[in-house]
Amino acid sequence: MDAERALERTKAAVAVVFLVNGLAFASWVARVPAIRDTLDLTPGRLGLMLLAVSAGTMVALPLSGVVVGRLGPARTVLVGVGFVVVGLLALAAGLSAAAVPAVAAGLLCYGVGTSVWDVAMNVEGADVERRIGRTLMPRFHAAFSLGTVLGALIGAGCARAGVSLQLQLLVTVAGVLVAAVLGARAFLPVRPAAPGTAGGSVRQAWREPRTLLIGLLVLAFALCEGVANDWLALSLVDGYDADQAVGAIGYGAFVTAMTLGRVVGGSFVERYGRVATLRVTGVLGAAGVLAVVASPGVAGAMAGAVLWGLGASLGFPLGMSAAADDEAGAAARVSVVSSIGYAAFLGGPPLVGLLADAVEVHRAILVALVAAVVGLLVAAVARPVPEPSEHPA
Repeated sequence: MDAERALERTKAAVAVVFLVNGLAFASWVARVPAIRDTLDLTPGRLGLMLLAVSAGTMVALPLSGVVVGRLGPARTVLVGVGFVVVGLLALAAGLSAAAVPAVAAGLLCYGVGTSVWDVAMNVEGADVERRIGRTLMPRFHAAFSLGTVLGALIGAGCARAGVSLQLQLLVTVAGVLVAAVLGARAFLPVRPAAPGTAGGSVRQAWREPRTLLIGLLVLAFALCEGVANDWLALSLVDGYDADQAVGAIGYGAFVTAMTLGRVVGGSFVERYGRVATLRVTGVLGAAGVLAVVASPGVAGAMAGAVLWGLGASLGFPLGMSAAADDEAGAAARVSVVSSIGYAAFLGGPPLVGLLADAVEVHRAILVALVAAVVGLLVAAVARPVPEPSEHPA
């Protein structure tokens, strides 16, 4: 009974850590138009500046599996939280000074922190999922999405009330720090891997065809999600001549739909399987992007944002579950899949930004439609492995 109670406590703690990670993310993403206006950036320059987050992510992700293997998920989360806090504070300071390099440095630091944090919480979540024997990863990611909903609502309220993003970030950082530290303390104790073991398993994971294809799946759905995170609010503002609050509400509709999809997604997976579920979400995502771009008014675009959110909801968590099917080497495989998937955040912002300079943001977001179709086509790779693999950890 004590072991069961400990596992339930850890499950709740993992959900909290996912939630505050999403809150930290949406605390600034929902107000990208405010960053653009404060720094007086063109869409192309804004996209290049957002590349700083991706750069930090791509530096940190390949190392995250090794760090998790040696420190354990709990300590790794704390390391990531520290970088996130410093990054958001630097972002606030850079906006106050209207200094693009300082904002970019803050986003870089944030990218490092959130990446390490992300891999660690996914490894812990996959471990809890295996021990309980139920599909839990979509619900953990639903907690992340709930955090983004809260962050979007806070952003919309602050934008409507005229509260600066700098002040919003200062208050948000304090809450995120306390909640994440308390959550990580309840993680299950993990014995650090022997020196050299984690690094070797990461190198081996990069040579596994299934792991690489799961990475492609996650990349496709991450790009579909990431385009909305970075550009949906701005697309609604520019494409429908709406104010910033409407853009934040539209982003909120997207992340609310993602949350709903992740809350109920586990039941669909258990009934219909990962592959069928991913194919349906790919269709929904493509339809949603088309509706946002082609609707004659804001109401239709909002409906499209909901479909888009449902379509993007399950690719990432189910990809993480697929990567962690075999407990041996799960941290290494999650790290590799995350590294490939997060390449969407490296290439997505500048790609859409450069396209937007030529065809406007509202049309450039069609990149997400292509991504949804790719995710649909490679969904079969997420089929669970019938038996644990014989690969050594």
